Amino acid sequence: MEKFDKIAGIGTEAVKKKTGQGWKEWITILDKAGAKEMPHKDIAIHLHEKHRLPDWWCQMVAVGYEQAKGLRQIYQGSDGYKVSVGRTIASGLGDIYKAWEDTKRREKWLPKAKLTVRKATTNKSMHISWGDGKTSLEVNFYPKGIGKGQVVVQHSKLADAKEVEKKKVHWSKALDKLKEMLKG
Repeated sequence: MEKFDKIAGIGTEAVKKKTGQGWKEWITILDKAGAKEMPHKDIAIHLHEKHRLPDWWCQMVAVGYEQAKGLRQIYQGSDGYKVSVGRTIASGLGDIYKAWEDTKRREKWLPKAKLTVRKATTNKSMHISWGDGKTSLEVNFYPKGIGKGQVVVQHSKLADAKEVEKKKVHWSKALDKLKEMLKG
């Protein structure tokens, strides 16, 4: 497999279809522009102004470039590292949401979790400050047909890749417990 077949989780053919260039070409273009010495924001601005990429693709190409050049690790964002874990659960979206919203129900599958809900949109999303006072959660709820829903937890502002791996295991186990609880 060629080095530039897939970067930042996106294949070169998908990038080429949406931007007109594959990963190898974008790496060359950005190298010539001096992007290795630029902060992320300036790379994205360059892509927007000089190459007229849509905003989302400016970000993706910039992240892909940074990962390819070793300037950014997988899971690393501008405000630290983040990880997402999700589960599809054979339960109604309202029940899944309530299992997060209701402290007593949440304690059954996520014991001793200290969290503060900053913003919540019923059956859609929650923005939560995690108990460590440093990291945060974005929890999204998606309908997946009759009697099924999906919950996706994104834990952000993590310190490093090692913490990402710990949180990936933590949230996988927690969401498996939630799924089991709602099953019966």
